[in-house]
Amino acid sequence: MIRCWRRLVVIILCILSLSGIAAAQKPQTANTLTLEDPARRPRATLADISLLVGHWQGEFLGANAEELWLPAAGGSMVGLFRLHKEGKIVFYEFMILVEEEASVSMKLKHFQPDLKGWEEKDAMKTFRLVRATRDAIWFEGLTFRKQADGSLRGFIAISAKDGSVREESFLYRPITTR
Repeated sequence: MIRCWRRLVVIILCILSLSGIAAAQKPQTANTLTLEDPARRPRATLADISLLVGHWQGEFLGANAEELWLPAAGGSMVGLFRLHKEGKIVFYEFMILVEEEASVSMKLKHFQPDLKGWEEKDAMKTFRLVRATRDAIWFEGLTFRKQADGSLRGFIAISAKDGSVREESFLYRPITTR
């Protein structure tokens, strides 16, 4: 009888442990996630995020988007983004992926076409990693999924001033540089 109770206690503890892992993330939009408890970030390294490496282009917000991610070096991955429409730059982003708190974060700053920053001097937008698999990466409010044809499908949760959140998607195709 005691042996059955011990086994039952072990099973219950395992179930509670697994449900705690699942509870660490929750949907933000249809295709993005957020962390319920930022202290429970997944363990990850830059190697877990390497599917982003490359030169990508596609459409985003009705304009042409281009994103470039360099391989990891010196403890970070560097990325550049530009959005242009009708021959004019809409904005740029400078991004880094860094290992911190035994996980990975994406940090970025936005710039106007003349390189004036959107954020304050020392401020940046940070996307903390929520989950990573071989073919997908979920940061808080930002998802990348590698497609069978080699393209990269993305989703971003954009917050409005009234507190509402909408999801925008993009599809990047890999391009080669000259």
